[in-house]
Amino acid sequence: MKPKLKILIVDDDQRMTHTLADILAVSGYAAVEAGSALEALEKVHQESFDCVLTDIRMPQMDGVTFHQSICKEQPGLPVILMTAYAADDLIQQGLDAGIVGVLDKPINIVQLLGFFSTLAKNRIITIVDDDPEFSMTLGVILRKRGFTVDQISAPHPDMKKIASKAQVVLLDLKLNRNNGSDVLNRIRDQFTGLPVLLVTAYREEMVDTIHLAMKNATITCLYKPTEITEVVRLLEQINLTGLRRMIAKDK
Repeated sequence: MKPKLKILIVDDDQRMTHTLADILAVSGYAAVEAGSALEALEKVHQESFDCVLTDIRMPQMDGVTFHQSICKEQPGLPVILMTAYAADDLIQQGLDAGIVGVLDKPINIVQLLGFFSTLAKNRIITIVDDDPEFSMTLGVILRKRGFTVDQISAPHPDMKKIASKAQVVLLDLKLNRNNGSDVLNRIRDQFTGLPVLLVTAYREEMVDTIHLAMKNATITCLYKPTEITEVVRLLEQINLTGLRRMIAKDK
């Protein structure tokens, strides 16, 4: 049995949190309620969540400031704002700060459940790299940010093993002396729109391969040695873009 997604609902309107918690529970999710941003921060400090739904206008702390505080506790935790104000000046601030999206009150439950139904499937990153230290370090950081990480150290003939469940693939262009571009081509044959982030330690040697790969719907190519923080930043940006596309699709 797959673990339930755990959703934190934050609103000073207790009727709102109760209603949403009941709906989510009936739909198979674990919902935790908080009546203020400060109470919610305590809960985030104590346990992990898969997503946060928060009102944008609350006493003591608004939803955007709350999101910034959450990032210190659980980096990468998806946050969705709820608002009754169509032109709220905080909305753009929130989006610029990495908020996934905004739902208008009264909440469109079909839209919300549609987003949650695909959320768990879209936090999987596949690392295809034969550098064990790089893969291990990156995997540890990403798992702390709530991602599921599949690590593959060599080319694999079955693209479903590599790409079928992934939201994004990080691909080394030279795998145990094999050309990673062959793997990229096979991924593109079966998974046309799947984001692929390339890495390589052979910048000069792989110039032509990189040039061709960048025409093949590749996000970008990073060159080793590269800062792990930059790789994580790019992967989280790809994830945020994917989540925003998901929530917009359900509108």
